[in-house]
Amino acid sequence: MNVQVQAAPVSVAAPELAEFVARLFAATGLPTEAAAVVAAGLVEADLEGLPSHGVMLADMYIERLQKGSVSKAVQAAVVSERQGAVVLDAGNALGQLTGTQAMELAIGKAQQFAVGIVPVRHGFHFGAAGRYARQAAEAGCVGIAMCNTRPLMPAPGGAERVVGNNPIAIAVPTDGDIPIVLDMATSEAAMGKIRIAEKAKESIPPTWAVTGEGLPTTNPAEAIAGMLLPSGGPKGFGLSFLIDLLCGLLSQGASGAQVRPLYGDFSVPYDCSHLFIAIDVAHFCDLDWFRRQAAAAGERIRGGARAPGVTELFTPGEPEWRHRARAHGRVQLEPSVVAMLRRYADQLGVTATPFNSTAQEEHHA
Repeated sequence: MNVQVQAAPVSVAAPELAEFVARLFAATGLPTEAAAVVAAGLVEADLEGLPSHGVMLADMYIERLQKGSVSKAVQAAVVSERQGAVVLDAGNALGQLTGTQAMELAIGKAQQFAVGIVPVRHGFHFGAAGRYARQAAEAGCVGIAMCNTRPLMPAPGGAERVVGNNPIAIAVPTDGDIPIVLDMATSEAAMGKIRIAEKAKESIPPTWAVTGEGLPTTNPAEAIAGMLLPSGGPKGFGLSFLIDLLCGLLSQGASGAQVRPLYGDFSVPYDCSHLFIAIDVAHFCDLDWFRRQAAAAGERIRGGARAPGVTELFTPGEPEWRHRARAHGRVQLEPSVVAMLRRYADQLGVTATPFNSTAQEEHHA
């Protein structure tokens, strides 16, 4: 009998990994500072235990940069500006760049008008939505970030893809270290998690997706070719549908099937739409009081009665915060992701990699 041994993850220091991935992006022609911002966003997701939004995306980003469906521009263009409302055209630039820009604009407008709302058209994948919601919370605002994707889920009872697993994130300012950040896709599982399972040749839970005929599956390849299932059934579907409309219509950009497959033809722009909202707390109440109340609410959740066998309760965003704290500045990469990064390093002429460093060997000694 053949027994397959699962290769152990590779541990690498986050700063070294971010610097290396930035050099990969810069080797495609992306400006150095912009490459560093994008790489930092991917590594941050890995540190928080969100590998589906981490450096495993580097190959897709690089291929799109090389084939021209992703622009090497570092900023979105302002289409219109009316008091607290700004519409941006990202021109297919990397979403980590235009997303940060859009939320900065939303925060500035909120500080002036109480609320800043910035929809973005012709956008590209922006990584984890919570990053932008936290950006607003750190500036004393309630932050909301969302985007649409290509259709991946059926309507309840439907047999075709009609809406994406459109993510939404909401963050509030709070005292203390532990953030309060809801960051969720509207599907039962993100497509990125299914792609990780496919690369690792692992099965997926039967509640994550169905085949193209609507039958449950544990095969990630069948799930990718089929349809994701919404979280909470009709509730998840309804939320996803409204996110799609808000992002696409307010930006006058793509919605529904106008958004192209992220892993389709890499020469064709993804063309999604984003929406960023900042609400300045100081326009409504004392910011310090709000922070204290939010922190106290979090403590009530963590200190609440627990069901048998449950040792800890968490607020939204706390598991990711704790994962980052336990990581001690190191990222655990699957061997398949390391092999992919090495392959692109060879292709792009990036010689030094962080995977065989003395520091890593000492870490495992």
